[in-house]
Amino acid sequence: MDQFLAFTVVGLSTAAVYAVIGTGLVVTHATTGVFNFAHGAAGMLSAFAYWQLAVGWGWPVPLALAFVLLVLAPAFGLFVERVLMRPVQALGEAERLVMTVALLTGCIALARWVWDPNTARPLTPFLADRPALRLGPAAVTWHQAITMAVALAIAAALWALLHRTRAGTEMRASVDDRALAGLTGADPLRATRLAWVLGIQLAAVGGILIAPAVALDAQQLSLLIVSAYTAAVFGRLRSLPLTFLGALVVGLLEAYLAGYLPQNDYLPGLRLAAPALLLFLALLAFPHRRLRGRDRTPVRVPLPSARGSLLLAGSTVLFALVLVTVLAEDAVLAYGTLFPLGVIALSFVPLAGYTGQISLCQLSIAGIGAVVWGHLGAHGELWALPVATLVTAAVGALIALPALRLSGIYLALGTAAFAVVLDRWIFTLPAFEVLGVRVTFFDQGSVTVTGPDLFGLHLTSPAQLLVFSAACLALASVGVATLRRGRFGRRLIALRDSEAAYATLGGRLLATKTAVFALSAGIAGLGGALYGMQLQTVTADQFNLVAGLPIFLIAVIGGLGAVGTGLFTGIAFVLPAQLMSGLGSWVHDVTALLVALAGMGLAHSPSGVLVRMRAEWAPLGRNRPLLSGLLGVLGVCWLLAALDVANGWLLLAIALVTALLLRVRAAAAQRPPTDIPPEWWGIRRPWRAEDGEVLSRATTVAG
Repeated sequence: MDQFLAFTVVGLSTAAVYAVIGTGLVVTHATTGVFNFAHGAAGMLSAFAYWQLAVGWGWPVPLALAFVLLVLAPAFGLFVERVLMRPVQALGEAERLVMTVALLTGCIALARWVWDPNTARPLTPFLADRPALRLGPAAVTWHQAITMAVALAIAAALWALLHRTRAGTEMRASVDDRALAGLTGADPLRATRLAWVLGIQLAAVGGILIAPAVALDAQQLSLLIVSAYTAAVFGRLRSLPLTFLGALVVGLLEAYLAGYLPQNDYLPGLRLAAPALLLFLALLAFPHRRLRGRDRTPVRVPLPSARGSLLLAGSTVLFALVLVTVLAEDAVLAYGTLFPLGVIALSFVPLAGYTGQISLCQLSIAGIGAVVWGHLGAHGELWALPVATLVTAAVGALIALPALRLSGIYLALGTAAFAVVLDRWIFTLPAFEVLGVRVTFFDQGSVTVTGPDLFGLHLTSPAQLLVFSAACLALASVGVATLRRGRFGRRLIALRDSEAAYATLGGRLLATKTAVFALSAGIAGLGGALYGMQLQTVTADQFNLVAGLPIFLIAVIGGLGAVGTGLFTGIAFVLPAQLMSGLGSWVHDVTALLVALAGMGLAHSPSGVLVRMRAEWAPLGRNRPLLSGLLGVLGVCWLLAALDVANGWLLLAIALVTALLLRVRAAAAQRPPTDIPPEWWGIRRPWRAEDGEVLSRATTVAG
């Protein structure tokens, strides 16, 4: 009984932290309609800032707390609202979700850059020098008592704010109809600002309270938010009392699992994955209309041509040949992951780009592909590669079955929970048997991966594997483009536009979702196998949720509907990091931060940069003389680099400058004349947005 009370006290204290963080999520979402994936990262940054002030610089604890909670946290909340979220408020739910994912990635990268993750930073609990309070046989530390008291005080203060103040009334009115609230004299913009400030402040309180109980680690503290996600989903992202109830369930469950879970090799990971499992079950258990929100995405999906798809495939293979001929062997090894990561990124295109289903577990599924290939293709058996693809496709189909009840942010939450379960539990399991079949993942260590046997040739060198990966990316890109032009691709676009209309017109919702999830997972599994071949040894940490977020962000930056997103993501992910690799160990964090900043610029190009790049370079592609000249210059530079006649950087600069100059020249040659009569607008030159207004004014004046 004494042990039970002790675990109950620990669970209540943890639940209090989850309640504080979860209420911040609910306040933000209920007022603004934005689910903040970076909520835990805001609490993590606040905990680091508090440590820096109170421990690093020796500030008094009250002063450090006041500065973090009353200055830094509100300032960060205002920054998020004004700079990041307001520009994308008019866009779809997916764009707002991507913005918070970019913020999460940026916060983790910033914290790891500023505070060395290899240095321990312990935080002392509040009033640690005082004796613990006694509640019968159970002992309650002052820090635990303060945590529970703060949670109760915040609950009372939020209730008073929302129900007894004008600001709270404005916040509740903005939830239902922002335009109508504005007509009644309320200020929805002020309510939104207040919601973001309160949300970030509550995240800061939760981060500071839980930091003494865990390691002050950027990734670990940010992922503690999974438990708060569960509490918020219990409250259906609207109810504060139900959010507190959900936090109580999660906190006590974690404490009791820590105390009473049997000790063996299979169950320790279950305790770590329990909040994610509970989140997944909560998402399925509450089929509330609010929980089945539809993702409205106004971004147009481009239709790739057969010629363009083949040109992309040829360019991919040609780029690989250029790399293996101009780079040294160690450099080829460093750039080898470019094309496998491109295949993984390509898996987002049919799922998120064509169907509008956001998945955050693609890299985790790729980990399954790498494991299957590592075990079945240990001696290079080529048949193991399609088997790895089929196994991961089956996993994707299993994910699709419960995902039928979810969409938008709830599907993203469900797939994120699946990734956490894989990382914290499934990938840590030792070998076991199911119906006489031995199942092995990473077997609590690493898996050695080798290249395949292709037509009697065992591909082992970095150059061979790089070209093989490029060929796989080229074929996968052509396949996805062919899918988009076909009947099934048109069905996916229809499903993306309106699930209800698709089902009403006779579409088979379950079959279509299952097929696209399986296809996307199969592509990711293929990429994971290729990724393992390049790395030669893989571990579970290389396929966790946080590691996959930058890949997702770069794919979004490129454009989820563009087939070239795979190649673009591989280049953007690998090239900057390798070019700056000699500058120091901080390069990885800086490149991740740059990716996050680029993702935060989504509002300026919601269709992705590839669509804009295609429009800018299209005149050069149609100008045969200039295009021939560019290809000639590129061929000469390639030959000189392969023969090591000239400096590679100089040749690269010459090629880039030549391409830019010829692009400008082609655009100038194609520029239409300015004296086109109005009746030829839209025929001899493209129709412009302002043309309708100009014609209306001219007609009015003439009349």
